[in-house]
Amino acid sequence: MKILLVFDFDNTIIDDNSDTWIVQCAPEKKLPNELQDSYKKGFWTEFMGRVFKYLGEEGVREDEMKRTMTSMPFTPGMVELLNFIRKNKDKFDCIIISDSNSVFIDWVLEATNFHDVFDKVFTNPAAFDGSGHLTVENYHAHSCNRCPKNLCKNVVLVEFVDKQLQQGVNYTQIVYIGDGGNDLCPITFLKKNDVAMPRKGYTLQKTLSRMSQNLEPMESCVVVWSSGVEIISHLQVLIKE
Repeated sequence: MKILLVFDFDNTIIDDNSDTWIVQCAPEKKLPNELQDSYKKGFWTEFMGRVFKYLGEEGVREDEMKRTMTSMPFTPGMVELLNFIRKNKDKFDCIIISDSNSVFIDWVLEATNFHDVFDKVFTNPAAFDGSGHLTVENYHAHSCNRCPKNLCKNVVLVEFVDKQLQQGVNYTQIVYIGDGGNDLCPITFLKKNDVAMPRKGYTLQKTLSRMSQNLEPMESCVVVWSSGVEIISHLQVLIKE
């Protein structure tokens, strides 16, 4: 009987956005205006593909990108939280569902030795091509109209839980830890035993608080956090129950 912990990556595990952080590698640490203005809502992954192509054409190499990415700070208390989960892996399964990409997340987890904490990482697949440019693809296609077209985190979560059930793993509850607008969709599908943990002051928390003022029904309980240490306290209560 395990609890499933679901993490977002950007602004949750790490204290910034990996996709905007990588711009530090660009000449003068900024993107040309026409590239910056080419973003269309819902098509962030395509935009990042163009950013990576630009970086490659400007001669930014893999090792430089890796150095930049692994210098990104963790969110306060997150290192302590991940160490706590590692010590209690018999009680928790742990996954990441992120709109970043597989290369960035791998680099960060590898550099900080936290790969073993996570059972699975669901994110946009990325790789360096023959000419040394980073390329990124959409994680999947889906029909949810609330989410960006490359990733519906709820579809990913439901599929994972179903697959685990087929293999005889039934979670007593799900704890979802995130910060952004794209974390809303999976959270609205959580059940009454589950826990939604939005980061204080970020989009997800503001949206959830607006929804509760409008009395829009939410089955799960909502626990706001600023530091990973507060999440530890809550998990300690859950594993005692």
